[in-house]
Amino acid sequence: MTGQENDAVRRIFGLVLRHLRRQAGMSLRDLGERSLYDYSRISRVERGEHLIDPDLVPGLDQALEADGLLVSLRALMPANGTPMDMPQVGLISGLPSADGDSVTVEFRLPGRREVRVSLSRREFHRLLATGAFAGALRPEMTQPDLAERVGRAVAAPQRTDPQVLDYFRTLLEQHFVADKMLGPRTLLGQVHTQIEILDGLRRGGRPGTGEPTLRLLARYAEFAGWLHQDCGDVASAMFWSDRATQWAQAIGDQQSVAYLLVRRSNIAMLEGDAVDVVELAAAAQRVPGPISPKLRALAAQQEARGWAMHGDADSFRLRLDIAADLLRDHPDDVDENSPVYLRRYDLAALEEQSATGYRDCGHADTAVAILERRIADTPAHLHRDQAHQWVKLANAVLRSAQPDPERAAALGLNCVPAARTTGSARIAGELRTLSRTLTRRWPDLAQTDELRDALATV
Repeated sequence: MTGQENDAVRRIFGLVLRHLRRQAGMSLRDLGERSLYDYSRISRVERGEHLIDPDLVPGLDQALEADGLLVSLRALMPANGTPMDMPQVGLISGLPSADGDSVTVEFRLPGRREVRVSLSRREFHRLLATGAFAGALRPEMTQPDLAERVGRAVAAPQRTDPQVLDYFRTLLEQHFVADKMLGPRTLLGQVHTQIEILDGLRRGGRPGTGEPTLRLLARYAEFAGWLHQDCGDVASAMFWSDRATQWAQAIGDQQSVAYLLVRRSNIAMLEGDAVDVVELAAAAQRVPGPISPKLRALAAQQEARGWAMHGDADSFRLRLDIAADLLRDHPDDVDENSPVYLRRYDLAALEEQSATGYRDCGHADTAVAILERRIADTPAHLHRDQAHQWVKLANAVLRSAQPDPERAAALGLNCVPAARTTGSARIAGELRTLSRTLTRRWPDLAQTDELRDALATV
């Protein structure tokens, strides 16, 4: 490993350490006390001026509950400076942030561990200048004229630049992955900024040439609706879903129209409107045109959730069976214009989504078994998804044939930090349901008061 590469790893280690410390809400002194390491040295490590001894890294990792992330990153540069027989850290992407002076960067470590940090543009370009990541950069990030192309497209949007649209498609796919880790709070500003840019391209183009931009705008607006929904903002979720529907209808994209009916059905769940949930999902299945079997499966699953809310277990299971048959017969039947979610929608996702329905239908033990299986298969770095599964499991445990309030409360307490950092209203809502059930049925349990107090900060 060259001195230049050593410098890159040292600075990346510092950036990740600072990101984890701030995410944990710790000062330098707090981290120094918890890790038994001089806080002034930690400051130098964060600035990339000093690389901590490998033997001291586990203390930092444990204090920050980083699950071995810092240990893995430090292992990329051994003490003797010789190359390791493992993949280099990879710079995956640079994403424009809501302000113009910073870039969000994702690093991938051995074992496919991922972490995203915010850098100043100066730091970002210094990392690129090291050359340590030349083999790991995504092709679109190595093209020196890409920023100029985006700038030209924004300044003079008379013609659609396919490469610029491809760039924004890549960003949207990365946002989808990031949401599973970080939740909506981190992404909303970026997504709104990118919608404004794309809408400027649409309005500045020649009439009759904007179909590719409108198709991409519809996908961005749908994702914005989802982020607002996960924040608990129903009005904004409906606004962006309606906007996405208008753009999809303008180009005759029936598949997106059907998908957005499913999304509006999903939003109706927040308001407890079981009738709307069922009817909107059923309408999605009746949309004419070439609709993906996977999308029809998702609509059937969503209709099943509405029937569960209504207390009709037979109709719930019937629609689940329809969805499962479609997914089993058409596991890969999606195209490049399909919503991002559909590309990852499979029998495992269907099973996880069915757990809440089983719980609502009075089959909580089935829900517990499903969620325990799905949690075991969920990667640890998907913090938002994992916390949502845990808190759903906690509520299912309390409704099971042999309720275990201590276990449920412990699961809930583990989810409180994720509810704070991600801004996910789904996690917070499940936690409040859990707290109300514990208060009503187990008021003398010590963890009941502990959870109620913790939720006061969410």
